[in-house]
Amino acid sequence: MRGLVFSGIQPTSGIHLGNYLGAIRHWVRLQDDFDCIYCIVDQHALTTVHDPAAMRANTREVAAALLACGIDPKRSILFVQSHVPAHAQLAWVFNCVTPLGWLNRMTQFKEKAGKDRENAPVGLYAYPVLQAADILAYKATHVPVGEDQKQHLELARDIAASFNRRFAEGFFPLPEPMILGEATRVMSLRDGTKKMSKSDPSDQSRINLTDDAETIATKIRRAKSDSIEGIWVDEKNRPEATNLLTIYAALADRPRAEVEEEFRNTLFSTFKTKLAELCIEKLAPINAEMRGLLANPGHIDQVLAEGAARARAIAEPILAEVYDRVGFLRL
Repeated sequence: MRGLVFSGIQPTSGIHLGNYLGAIRHWVRLQDDFDCIYCIVDQHALTTVHDPAAMRANTREVAAALLACGIDPKRSILFVQSHVPAHAQLAWVFNCVTPLGWLNRMTQFKEKAGKDRENAPVGLYAYPVLQAADILAYKATHVPVGEDQKQHLELARDIAASFNRRFAEGFFPLPEPMILGEATRVMSLRDGTKKMSKSDPSDQSRINLTDDAETIATKIRRAKSDSIEGIWVDEKNRPEATNLLTIYAALADRPRAEVEEEFRNTLFSTFKTKLAELCIEKLAPINAEMRGLLANPGHIDQVLAEGAARARAIAEPILAEVYDRVGFLRL
C-alpha cells in the first residue's frame, strides 16, 4: 500500500536554490513511490505578508516553480491552502485539544518573534496547530521535513494522539518524518553559518529560480569563501567551503565525500567556475519553464483550481467525521 505524503511551502516570496535542493527535487522524486499532496500555504504566509498583490503574485510564482521543477498535477495534488476551508476548520478543533504548554516549547516562535514577542500575531504562535491540520486533514502518513521543522511534526503527532485519545482511538495516523538527501540545509552565499532564506535582505545571499545565467554566475563568483588553499568539508571552521561543496554535490547527485575528494586541491576561483556552470545547466530549463508558465497565469489558476477540488474531495469527508466524533450537531 502506497503511503500518502503531504508537504507545503509558503508564498512569502520567490523560490530559491535552498528550497529546490532541500525540498522540491525530493518532492518530485516522491511522486514515483507515494501518493503526494503539495500545498502552497498562503494562510501561514499571512503571518508575515500583508500586501494582497504580493500574496497573489507570490502564490502564482511558487506554483510555477513547483510545476517547472517537475511536480505533475496529474500524478500529485497541487493546490492553495486557503482554497480548502477544512484546514482552518480542523485547526480550530485541534486548538481545543492542544495544551498551551506544548506551544510554549516551540523554538521557532521564539526565534521569529524575537524580543517583540508581545506584538507577535496569534497566527505565528498557533502556526504549528494549523500545520498539524494541514497534514492530518488528509490523514497523511509521511511528511518530508528539514531539521528545523522536526519539532513541528512531533507536535502534529502529539496533537493526533491527543485527538485520538479523547474522541476516536486510531482515527488519525501518526505521520512519519522523511529527512531526504544531503543538502537538506543549504546555507547563505554570504554567510555559511546562516540558512539560505527568502527573508534575507541581500539578494546576493541566495540563487533564485528566476535568476538568469549571468546572475547565477555573478552570485557564485561573489559568494563568500576563505583564503585556505584547497577545498574540503569543515562545518565548524570552513562553513562557506562546506556549503558550496554541498551545493555542488546535490546538484550533481553525487556523494559529498566524492566531490570533496575531486576538489580538495582546487583553487576556489576554479571551483566556483565549475559550480556556476553546473548550477546554470541544472536551473536553466527550470527558469525557462517558469517564465513560460508565468506568462500564462490562467493556466496556473486552472491547475490550482483542479488541485483544490481534488483536495476538498479528500479533506471534507474527514472533517465531517471529525465533527461527528466531537459531537457537533449535524442538520
